[in-house]
Amino acid sequence: MSNPTSPTQPPEISPSETTKPPAATTGEPQPSYVKLAMRNMVRKRGTSLKHFFVTTITLLGILIGLSYLTR
Repeated sequence: MSNPTSPTQPPEISPSETTKPPAATTGEPQPSYVKLAMRNMVRKRGTSLKHFFVTTITLLGILIGLSYLTR
């Protein structure tokens, strides 16, 4: 008789392991979310500007379209 193969289960992780943040090896605190977001925006300047202009044009188009429809 062949034994049915069961899917392998990941090792169980205790709740205390999932709730505590990883320890910094250098002793410095983790950078804040805002700091990381600002650094990412500076690094990807072209993409951020493109998204800003596309959002601005879209919003203006929606507002002008609504004003035209409701005149």
